[in-house]
Amino acid sequence: MGKEKNNKKGICYLVGAGPGDPGLLTLRAKECLESADVVVYDYLCNPDILNHAPSSAEKIYAGKKAADHAIPQEELNDLLVKLSIKGQTVVRLKGGDPYVFGRGGEEAQELRKAGVPFEIVPGISSSVAGPAYAGIPVTHRDCCSQLTIFTGHEDPTKNDSVINYSTIGKVDGTKVMLMGVGQLEKVTNQMIEGGAPKDTPVALIRWATTGRQQTLVGEIGNIVEKVNKSGFKAPAVTVFGEVVKLREQLNWFEERSLYGKKMVVTRTRTQAGELSVRLRHLGADVDEMPTIRIEPPVDLKGFGQLVQDSHKYDWIVFTSPNGVDAFFDIFFKLYKDARSIGGARIAAVGPGTQKKIESYHLSVDLLPEKYVAEGLVEKFKETEGVENQTIMLVRPETTRDIIAKGLSEMGAIVDEAIAYRTVPELEDPTGAVERFNSGEIELVTFTSSSTVESFMELDLLIPDHLIMASIGPVTSETIRSYGHEVDIEAQESTIQSLVDSIEDYYLALQD
Repeated sequence: MGKEKNNKKGICYLVGAGPGDPGLLTLRAKECLESADVVVYDYLCNPDILNHAPSSAEKIYAGKKAADHAIPQEELNDLLVKLSIKGQTVVRLKGGDPYVFGRGGEEAQELRKAGVPFEIVPGISSSVAGPAYAGIPVTHRDCCSQLTIFTGHEDPTKNDSVINYSTIGKVDGTKVMLMGVGQLEKVTNQMIEGGAPKDTPVALIRWATTGRQQTLVGEIGNIVEKVNKSGFKAPAVTVFGEVVKLREQLNWFEERSLYGKKMVVTRTRTQAGELSVRLRHLGADVDEMPTIRIEPPVDLKGFGQLVQDSHKYDWIVFTSPNGVDAFFDIFFKLYKDARSIGGARIAAVGPGTQKKIESYHLSVDLLPEKYVAEGLVEKFKETEGVENQTIMLVRPETTRDIIAKGLSEMGAIVDEAIAYRTVPELEDPTGAVERFNSGEIELVTFTSSSTVESFMELDLLIPDHLIMASIGPVTSETIRSYGHEVDIEAQESTIQSLVDSIEDYYLALQD
């Protein structure tokens, strides 16, 4: 009997990851990543974007950094073909746009030659996004209506350059150079020889659109000297033209309150996003360090039985968004109608949990003023008589027994439904641990005691200057139990309050 053939037809998506800010990823790119079996990604791709891919997807680094290629291009072409022919959904994730001074065209040609279906997903190019984040519009009606984009890094196998920088120097309008920091002296000299005035404004934008963004401004005649003096390095976008002068009026990103502050967000892989996004909106340079992973409870069958009987309870109490997801994941496998939950009233420990419940189109009947376990028990005491009432407490495997004990003392009949367990995240999918160990991080956030415990288990070298930010008193107590001070504590146990407290901390330092 012959081998069974794999009839599934693979496809390769050549996807533009954008210039660096994860928020600039297109919706189509996100959809492709969510369907991926394999992601082959480049050096300039923000690693946080990989979180959109399933945890089961294989991630292959194929970065190109100057002459250091993780996978030579010919081998990379072969790899994309082989993976796709196996019937896998392959996402080739490329910085910026696949076709703008990238090798996307060559990769697409190899795929077509091999008969592999492919799709091009354009991305936002750093040639326009980089200047925009530095306060420089590449065109402006008052000073230029022409844009020239060129590369400063040609194919090294070419005998002669096909780019005439002298000619480019004569061209009117804005000129944007990609990948040319190492060639800047040659480029500017030839542009001057071609007639470009030495006082033509120039700006270099490094790590554009991210919290690491740096901008260096000068003129064609002195920009090389400024680069050498400051130690300015690639990757950078270079802008030539009068539009650079508009930066004084239009610089917006670099004036944000947390601009350039290097921070680590510790949470689960799937949950870090909200906090990271809010900090990035304020200009922070954020690394996501997943320290915990959510897994099913040991007694999944027992949890499922309690979920099945949820309509028999007077109250269902949720202590976290993870518990809500775990509950309804099973609930909707058992029932097709949300009304099958019966007459049970619902309580949530805080607004994050409330928001998650409401995403399932159910209302919350009880929410405490203080978003901690003690606050929930106090709220029940103030507003509800629960004597002889049945309560299902949906909680993680390991937690304080404040709620169960408090409600039982009030006469309630409490069944504890163990919805999930948190385990340490042993992988470092984004390289955040490596960057933390470099000593550059200045602040780390903790959103639960479990993130503190798992972070400490990583046995990292914690520098004295590290600022520790906590979402609330319980998490702060856990931080102190490890012998560390809490520098920032949110006034309310919410993501927004934590972000506000971090912003207030830095603003106070400026006064």
